[in-house]
Amino acid sequence: MARHAMLIEDEPNIAEAIRFLLHRDGWQVSVLGEGGSAEARVREARPDLVILDLMLPGRSGLEILQGLRADPLTQGLPVMMLTAKGQGRDRAAAEQAGADLFMAKPFSNAEFVAAARSLIPV
Repeated sequence: MARHAMLIEDEPNIAEAIRFLLHRDGWQVSVLGEGGSAEARVREARPDLVILDLMLPGRSGLEILQGLRADPLTQGLPVMMLTAKGQGRDRAAAEQAGADLFMAKPFSNAEFVAAARSLIPV
């Protein structure tokens, strides 16, 4: 059974690149381009991994992450936080909110796939 990642990313080119990388690695990938419905969609889809952009329309990645961590159904779900702003305070905020892994854009393809694999062992 393929691992399932839910990617919440509003930049279509980045979303397509990540979807392609993970699909090529054997993942099933669902993509959502805004944050407003993200928590509900995660609860419905029950993915193995959430890949969450920090800055999203509708609701920020940090708000979504806090909501996921507050819900017993999703509190243990692995979450990789992505951001174009790799500043220390962004990393600290993501870690404090409960992100399992933080990656600053741009990243290498191999680094990204290895990070996703590290959160969901086969």
